Amino acid sequence: MNTRTLVLTVALAALAARTAAAQGDTAAVAPIQDNSFLVEEAYNQEAGVVQHISNLVSDRGGDWAYSLTQEWPLAGVKHQISYQIPIVHAAGETGLGDVFVNYRYQWVGDADAVLAVSPRLSVIVPTASARKGFGSGAVGVQGAIPVSLVLVPNQLVSHSNVGVTRYTRAQDAGGNRAATTSMFLAQSAVWLVRPMFNLFVEGVWSRGQEVAGPGDTEWSTSAVISPGVRWGWNLPRGLQVVPGVAVPFGVGPSAGERSLFLYLSFEHSFRRQR
Repeated sequence: MNTRTLVLTVALAALAARTAAAQGDTAAVAPIQDNSFLVEEAYNQEAGVVQHISNLVSDRGGDWAYSLTQEWPLAGVKHQISYQIPIVHAAGETGLGDVFVNYRYQWVGDADAVLAVSPRLSVIVPTASARKGFGSGAVGVQGAIPVSLVLVPNQLVSHSNVGVTRYTRAQDAGGNRAATTSMFLAQSAVWLVRPMFNLFVEGVWSRGQEVAGPGDTEWSTSAVISPGVRWGWNLPRGLQVVPGVAVPFGVGPSAGERSLFLYLSFEHSFRRQR
């Protein structure tokens, strides 16, 4: 990460802290909750509330990836559906990535509980070009279990993820196909400095197979640590706007990698106002 990016990040965090303080953080303010970046929180959407999430990650080489996610409750908090549409730019080309269609079940707790668990099942739709390296060229399935735990009420929260992804006919840029499996572990800790201003750190470890030839695969491992900041505003008609920024960096097998992560969320009611 260069000096300009670091200065910008510090300036945004300072502005966010000042803005959150000016809001008058009282117990009546609805706090930021389901707005982590790399680690999934175990809070389904409330009945009648939809969330629109935009993520943009850019690395030092000029490659970037943008994604739009929408999360919708099904009748109540127990069931949630969502989809994620990614746009990828790599090696001078831009294209659509593989689309995720997700279902999540609020198995334990909710946003007000000390412990929440929400297993997720996703279907990965092969909408990307595997030959350009934007996707896997096959239908995939991913299962994950997010767990959220309040460590210190109104001060410290942790989020944990474990997940597995499976393709039976993944494709590489050369058109070769093979079955692949990958897994990931993720952990975060969120410090609620104020209800509308949070500092946090996330870590993600993943290990998976990549197609190396017809019916052949090879394993690769990655590990990332990402400190970040998020802040927000509760606006009229139940609209909550949450921007954020993080600076992921590689460790271990990913040492030397650096990127900038930008986040923006809009959450609001979709019920008809009377």
